[in-house]
Amino acid sequence: MANKKNKVKFNLRNAHYAMLSVAEDGKVSYGKPVPMPGSVSISLDANGEPENFYADGTAYYVINNNMGYDGDLELAMIPESFRTDALGERLDGKGVLVENAEVELSPFALLFEFDGDQRHIRHVLYNCSASRPGIEGKTNEESREVQTETLTIKATPLPGGMVKAKTGDATDAAAYEGWYAAVYLPAAADGAESAGGTAAATASVYGGSGGEDGV
Repeated sequence: MANKKNKVKFNLRNAHYAMLSVAEDGKVSYGKPVPMPGSVSISLDANGEPENFYADGTAYYVINNNMGYDGDLELAMIPESFRTDALGERLDGKGVLVENAEVELSPFALLFEFDGDQRHIRHVLYNCSASRPGIEGKTNEESREVQTETLTIKATPLPGGMVKAKTGDATDAAAYEGWYAAVYLPAAADGAESAGGTAAATASVYGGSGGEDGV
């Protein structure tokens, strides 16, 4: 895989979410990634610009001000599971989704990928929240037009600073193939390697092989 380098990327696909839990001691854990079928588009802008600290008449130090990303994820339809898990909607005994103003939103990791000319480029944003989607639609005219739904996403740093990760030219095969089996955490990988872990041990850290395509 290390010799296969993409020249271009295209086609958003394979969006997933994984619910995030942060313990009182700051330890981060995630649930199993859940598919969000029907990805249409994603547009996330970087939030936060570097700031200069001036001394001795010059820009003495550049302050990193990485506040994550803000933007939109457009889907054919927002999955019911995401509405209940992340948006706090409640499914009552008759199967009706109920929205309550007093319920808080829940954080999650967002996983997705782009096709490339050689292999897919897989991403994870570690600490996301989504605002409630609007309600929009229109009548059919001469032809039917699909009405999509959009989530406004805010991705902020985790305690400790991690914002996102993505696969690269030399990504380990087990980490690449297991991207959607469990959320990739660099600390877990480093720990396995420093303990003399093999590729098999690394795969177990991420829940084993779970890639749909094995490109």
